Amino acid sequence: MSHYTVDLNCDMGESFGAYTIGQDEEILDYVTSANIACGFHGGDPVVMQKTVKLALAKNVAIGAHPGLPDLAGFGRREIAISPAEAYTMVVYQIGALWAFVKAEGGQLHHIKPHGALYNMAAVNSNLSEAIAEAVYKINPELIIYGLAHSELIKAGKRLGLKTAQEVFADRTYRADGTLTPRQLPNALITDPEEAARQVIRLVKEGVVKSMDQIDIVMVADTVCLHGDGPHTLAFARLIKEALLQEGVILQPQ
Repeated sequence: MSHYTVDLNCDMGESFGAYTIGQDEEILDYVTSANIACGFHGGDPVVMQKTVKLALAKNVAIGAHPGLPDLAGFGRREIAISPAEAYTMVVYQIGALWAFVKAEGGQLHHIKPHGALYNMAAVNSNLSEAIAEAVYKINPELIIYGLAHSELIKAGKRLGLKTAQEVFADRTYRADGTLTPRQLPNALITDPEEAARQVIRLVKEGVVKSMDQIDIVMVADTVCLHGDGPHTLAFARLIKEALLQEGVILQPQ
């Protein structure tokens, strides 16, 4: 009998207006939880409602995916916000998605910051405290998804929130356990089989090989599959199949 369980999550609902990003409906067949954009870095009210409905129809756990107010940069550019601003931005965005989930008869399951906000919170304890406080005050039953071993995970635990330590299928790691910045070469893993091998090691052994070939210890409660790449569906299918073949049980946190 398998002793390994893991959640597969994907960022989605990031289309807006006339712009279509990702293959949300199809990717929902391969994941157990969805992080839905809340209108700041991507998404809009129509897309939020549609994505919530799709996730509920496919019995996928729903999380809010708050980001920085930077539609043009897709929320991936750092903005020097204060902890107080981070708090209000996160409350505002969670509130918006929660309303759609509530209106459709569902329940909000988790919160995962997006892009630059996620990476800033991973290393900045003041920002992560503000984000965790926003989550706690809205609903202390919500789960915070954050980079494994990051400041956001620590902040959530200090407040008594449930946390899900996240690892990435398609990103490489630096020796300190942070993700290789996207602007650097080899930040992204484009070979699905290489990504699957990385995920299986993370889930079963709790380690990942860094860019300088050192094994670093990780906790893999949830694995992120990015939904906006050109080969997303093939990637997701292969990783899901590889995990199931290894006897790993896939379920939300």
